[in-house]
Amino acid sequence: MPAPVDRPTLLYHLYCSLTAVAAPFVWRAVRKKLLAADVPTLRQHERLGHASQRRSKGQLIWFHAASVGETLSVISLIKRLGERLPSAEFLITSGTPTSASLIEKRMPPRTRHQYPPLDAGGPVKRFLNHWRPDAGIFVESEIWPQLIIEAGKRETPLALLNARLSDKSVAGWKKRPKTARFILNHFRLFLTQNDRTAQNLIQMGAPETRVQPGTNLKAMSDPLPVDQATLGDMKTQIADRPVWIASSTHAGEEETVLAAHAELLKHWPDLLLLLIPRHPERRGDVAELIDQAGQKAAFRSANDQITPETQVYVADTLGETGTWYALCPIVFLGGSLREIGGHNPFEPAQAGAAVITGPGYFNFAETFAPLIETGGAIQVQSAPDLTAAVTEWLSDPTALTTARKAAQSCVNTQKNALSAIVDTLCDQLELGVQDPSSSG
Repeated sequence: MPAPVDRPTLLYHLYCSLTAVAAPFVWRAVRKKLLAADVPTLRQHERLGHASQRRSKGQLIWFHAASVGETLSVISLIKRLGERLPSAEFLITSGTPTSASLIEKRMPPRTRHQYPPLDAGGPVKRFLNHWRPDAGIFVESEIWPQLIIEAGKRETPLALLNARLSDKSVAGWKKRPKTARFILNHFRLFLTQNDRTAQNLIQMGAPETRVQPGTNLKAMSDPLPVDQATLGDMKTQIADRPVWIASSTHAGEEETVLAAHAELLKHWPDLLLLLIPRHPERRGDVAELIDQAGQKAAFRSANDQITPETQVYVADTLGETGTWYALCPIVFLGGSLREIGGHNPFEPAQAGAAVITGPGYFNFAETFAPLIETGGAIQVQSAPDLTAAVTEWLSDPTALTTARKAAQSCVNTQKNALSAIVDTLCDQLELGVQDPSSSG
């Protein structure tokens, strides 16, 4: 493997120059989105590197994630690190208002959230000069060159955790091998989701001795929160009706789900489908599809009640999925009937559900593999397949119980790996060994 590149490449210098020119225009677009989400002005300026909170004294461990899924995946890790390092403070940066809102609701002790700086010289330097992190942990594919290089200049130990890179991204970096090696050399540790990503990183120029295949951190996330009052109300409305869930569905998938539901209604006339679209703003399209299928719907966003005539209940809200999973042990997980990549199956499995998926779950291949192998999940291709899978579990409680236990066993196996990740991070990033010069 070629030796790491220690000096900035011409391409990196060009990137820095271009981002300096583009920063005002990027800021304008970013600010517009934050304004639309009612983010206060003080917090908007975090994207320019202006911190809205003070840095506490002592060791600060910084996690940088992309959005909701990546951010929530590190919360359980921060909790475990907090137990291991009782004097450490934690900072999470993520770029979306939705992730910020969810983090606030599930914030671990001694943790705060900030929006990340734009990847331009001024914002990055202001951010790092204020927070002075003792370690930086980038989650999944969040490779921001200036943020990484400037942190490296300050000798901040860096790790890329839960690393996952698309084929397109890998191909792009391989065309720029010197720049890729220059950037990747600033990481002390790469913990990947699977062997394929590990090999891709090595081929891109990551030092082989620093790359370790791991597991999907999302499999170790805490269970989704459940609102007990809502859960009790929904159970009352549903009464003793049979229920199944289609969760995180995307455009082009509801047609298959509704066709399967139509067949299931022939055998269970009082069956209720709880439909959770991945993007609630698609409620109009979903309503039209349900009407075309000749089925009667009620909508969570409209505060509709579930009546005996309701055949489909559309849960078109955010932040309540954990409550819906607590209602039913049969979950079809969307994003999988088309080449979308799937969604995290361990979220319904943690809630005690057995899982059904389409074939397009490539973003969670290493997570689904043991689930399917042990019977905790079933893969389907079409509406008849989906009908058959739901029929099996509705008509055979013993088979459903066996599948649920298998899914839960996979969850427990993955959670045991969390301690090993904590050990590796503490060792490779020297966490817990406080440098007196870093105190605030």
